[in-house]
Amino acid sequence: MHKYILKRLGQLVLVLLGVTFLTFIITAAAPSDAAEMEYLSKGITPSAELLEATREEMGLNDPLLVRYGTWLGNVLQGKLGTSYSFDESVFTQLTRKLPETLRLAGATLLLMLLVALPLGIVTAVHKNKLIDYVIRFVSFVGVSLPNFWLALMLMFVLAVKLRWFNVVSSNDFKSMVLPMLTLMIPLASNYIRQIRAAILEEYSHEYVTGARAKGISEKRIMFCHVLPNALAPIVTLIGLSVGHLLGGAAIIESIFSWQGIGNMVVVAIRNRDYPIIQGYVIWMALIYVSVNLLVDIVCYLMDPRQRRRGELA
Repeated sequence: MHKYILKRLGQLVLVLLGVTFLTFIITAAAPSDAAEMEYLSKGITPSAELLEATREEMGLNDPLLVRYGTWLGNVLQGKLGTSYSFDESVFTQLTRKLPETLRLAGATLLLMLLVALPLGIVTAVHKNKLIDYVIRFVSFVGVSLPNFWLALMLMFVLAVKLRWFNVVSSNDFKSMVLPMLTLMIPLASNYIRQIRAAILEEYSHEYVTGARAKGISEKRIMFCHVLPNALAPIVTLIGLSVGHLLGGAAIIESIFSWQGIGNMVVVAIRNRDYPIIQGYVIWMALIYVSVNLLVDIVCYLMDPRQRRRGELA
């Protein structure tokens, strides 16, 4: 177990280093001058001499690899730079926006599981019956809807026409409903189909036939045997969904003015605020690396075949 975790950690650290290098290279290749952007964001038009002195002070005249090494050293110390737009550290910006993104992501994931798990079980148990066709059709429509269009339609119907919610979010629970529904509907629609497929795959195995031959009830077969085995691949999907939601669904947060990380990075991109963008990419990489490791460990513990392969390796 310990060898498996150490092996995965080594692989993920390499991935994280690669992401930081690519992020720095792409940002460095941007046409905008970081020194000039810092002044323009404050409404100051710098002279050529001031720009040159600022570039020297910021180390922008150093070779690329030297600049990357300095930047990576600062990142490892938790120094992500200072935002041009807000004149404060990127770390402060991220920690301020993080709780709102966590709240929205957690509520969305919980609601999605409450909807998708029972419907996925129902559509698998009643395969090729009317309720199966109805749920599959609705889930197909839900998966096909573009997120931004769904957000605008929910806003138009529930906020403008029915006036149940405010158009502009104030980051309270009522304001969370519309962005939560927008994120949940496509996710739940996809999970219903995945859960159905996983359960039907388990039903095709011989141990289910053997359990039925022994007179075990269908309910016990489902909840004690089929469902636990079917959830293993679903855990991987949940990990990816957590990474997506914690990274901040930028477009959705922006549409509903939800003050999370996603909305912050949209503003940063519009203002060409490179320290914020770099910090966001690092945050996203950390999320996916951490969630990926956690999912691998959970799947490793749930699946004895993986444990045996790990022991043999």
